[in-house]
Amino acid sequence: MNALYILAIFLPLIGALIAGLGNRKLGDRGAQLVTSGGLILAALISCLAFVEVALGHNPRSIELFRWIDSGSFEAAWSLRFDTLSVVMMCVVTIVSACVHVYSIGYMSHDHSKPRFMAYLSLFTFAMLMLVTADNLVQMFFGWEGVGVCSYLLIGFWYDRPSANAAAMKAFVVNRVGDFGFALGIFGVFLLFDTVAFDAIFGAAAQFTDARIHFLGMNMDALEVLCFLLFIGAMGKSAQLGLHTWLPDAMEGPTPVSALIHAATMVTAGVFMVCRLSPIFEYAPNVLAFVTMIGAFTAFFAATVGLTQFDIKRVIAYSTCSQLGYMFFAAGLSAYPAAMFHLTTHAFFKALLFLGAGSVIHAMSDEQDMRKMGGIKSHIKQTYILMWIGSLALAGVGIPGVIGFAGFYSKDMILEVAWGAHSVPGFIAFTFGILAALMTAFYSWRLLFMTFHGAPRADEKVMAHVHESPPIMLWPLYVLAFGAVVSGLALYGPFVGHHFQEFWGSSIVILPDAKGETIIEHAHHVPFLVKASPVVITLLGIWLAYRFYVQKPHLPGETAHAFEGLHKLFYNKWFFDEAYDFLFVRPAHWLARTFWKRGDVGIIDRFGPDGISAMAKRAAEAASRLQTGYVYHYAFAMLIGVVALVAWRIMQQGA
Repeated sequence: MNALYILAIFLPLIGALIAGLGNRKLGDRGAQLVTSGGLILAALISCLAFVEVALGHNPRSIELFRWIDSGSFEAAWSLRFDTLSVVMMCVVTIVSACVHVYSIGYMSHDHSKPRFMAYLSLFTFAMLMLVTADNLVQMFFGWEGVGVCSYLLIGFWYDRPSANAAAMKAFVVNRVGDFGFALGIFGVFLLFDTVAFDAIFGAAAQFTDARIHFLGMNMDALEVLCFLLFIGAMGKSAQLGLHTWLPDAMEGPTPVSALIHAATMVTAGVFMVCRLSPIFEYAPNVLAFVTMIGAFTAFFAATVGLTQFDIKRVIAYSTCSQLGYMFFAAGLSAYPAAMFHLTTHAFFKALLFLGAGSVIHAMSDEQDMRKMGGIKSHIKQTYILMWIGSLALAGVGIPGVIGFAGFYSKDMILEVAWGAHSVPGFIAFTFGILAALMTAFYSWRLLFMTFHGAPRADEKVMAHVHESPPIMLWPLYVLAFGAVVSGLALYGPFVGHHFQEFWGSSIVILPDAKGETIIEHAHHVPFLVKASPVVITLLGIWLAYRFYVQKPHLPGETAHAFEGLHKLFYNKWFFDEAYDFLFVRPAHWLARTFWKRGDVGIIDRFGPDGISAMAKRAAEAASRLQTGYVYHYAFAMLIGVVALVAWRIMQQGA
C-alpha cells in the first residue's frame, strides 16, 4: 500500500511534467488525458487511503529520503498519512479531478490547453505535498508551491492586463502572510530545536511557560509563534486584512476559481491551524484572535457579496465568508467542525463555481448578472445544479431530520459558537447568524438575477444560449452528489459523539475542567439554537424572492435609501483604496524617488553615464585635431620634436 500512497501524491507531478514538456508530441487531447487520468487515479487511491487510514485507524509515515541535515537542523522528506491528511487528500484530488475533466470542455477554444492542464496538475501536486508534510519545512515547500502555481493560473491569460495585475496582487499579498509564516517556522525551530511535527507536538506542553524576546518585549513564546503562524493562514485563506487578492483572482479561467478558491489553496490556512492544534491549544489568546478574525471575515465578506454583479465575484466573496466560519470554529478549538465544513464546502462551492462557468459558457463569456436573466429554460441542467449548490451553501434542511451538506456543517459551527459560552463565542454566533441571513439572500439573488425574469442580454447573445456539453456536466453531477450527501454521511465520524476515535492524534483538543470538549458542548445546545439558522436562511431566501421576483424595483429603491451603506458594501469597505493610499502610493513615490534621484541622478550621473560622457567629450576634442591639412600635422610634429629635445636636455642637465 505504501507504493500506492506515494503514487497518489506524485501522479499529478508526473502528469504535469508530461503535459508541460511534451505538449508538442502529445497534442491537446493527449495532455488532457494524461493529466485528467492521473488525477482520477489519484482520487481513487485517496479514497482507499481514507478507508484504511481514517476508518481503519491505521496511520503511517513514509520517509522518502533525508532532505536537510545541517548541525542540529534535520528535515526528512516524509509523507504523513493520518486522518487529517487523508481527508484533505480526498478533498483535493476529487475536486481537482472534477476540475480537470470540466476543463476539457471549458477550455476547448483556448490555444494553450497543455500549459493550462500542466499548471492545474502542478498546483494539485503542491497542495498534496502541503497536506502530507511531516515537518514545517516540507509544509512550507508545498505552501510556496501553491502560491507560485496560483500566480501562473490566475495570470494564465497573460495578454490581459487585468489578469496580470490580479496575479501580481495575489502573489504580493500572499507574501505578506508567508513572511509571518516563515518567522513562525524560525521561531518554532529556535524554541523546540526541531521542525518535525511529532517532536514539536510531543514537547508542546513543556513550553507553556517559555518566554521569548520579540519586538523588544518579553512575551509568551507559544502565543507569539502561533500568532506568526496564523498570519500565514490569514494570507493564504484570505481573511480580513489580507483578503483583497481573492476577488481579483477571478480574472483567471473559471476552473481555476473552482480549484483554488473553493476547495484547495484557500483552505490551506484552515488545514494548517488544525494540523498545529497541539500547539495552538496552548495559546488561548491567539485562539481568541482567530475567532474574532473569522467572525468579522464571515460578516464582512457577506455584506460585500450582497452588492456585487459579477457572478464569479459573488461566489468569491461567499468563499471568503465561509472561510471565516471555518476559522472561528478553529479559534473555539472545534477543529473537527472546521474540517467538516471545509470538506462539505469543497463540494458545493466547486459546484457553484463550475456552474457559474457553465452559465458564462452559455452566455458567450458574459459575467455581469445585470445582462442575464430568463435563461433557466435554455440551460435546465445547469439551473438545477446551481440550485443544489445554493441549497447546500445556505444550509437548508429540517433539524433532526434531513438537509443539504451545509445544513450539517455550518449549523454545527454555529452550535459550537453558542456552546462555547464565552464572549468570543457569542460574538462569533451573532456574526455567523447575520452572515447566514446574507448568504441566503445573495445566493438566491444570484439565482433570480441569472435565471429568472425577462432576458436582459441582447438578442444576439440570447440566440446562442445553450447547455454545456456532457464533459462539463458530468463533474457537476459528481460535485452535486457530494453537496447532497456529504453532510449526512460525514457528520457522525467528523463531529459525532465518537469524533475523537475518528480523528485520533491528528487533532488535539484540550478538555475543560469537567473533562469535556467544545464539540460535546455543541451537542447539548437548545433546540432554538439549532433551528435559528434554518429560520434565518428561509427568511433570506424569501427576502431575495421579494426583492428580485415579486418587486424588482425594491433593490434600486433600497440602494438609494441607504446610499452610504450601499456605497460602503459595493466598494468592498474601501480596503483597496485604503491600501492604495497607505502602502501602494508611498511605495510608488519611494521607488520613483530612488529611481530618478538615486539611480539616475547620482549613480548613473557620476557612474557609467558620467564616465561615458567624459570619454565622449575627450574623443570629440581629439577629433578636432584631425583637420586633414598637411601643414597642421607637420606643425604638430615639430612641436613634438621640440618638446622631446627639451625633455632630453633637461634630463642631461639633471
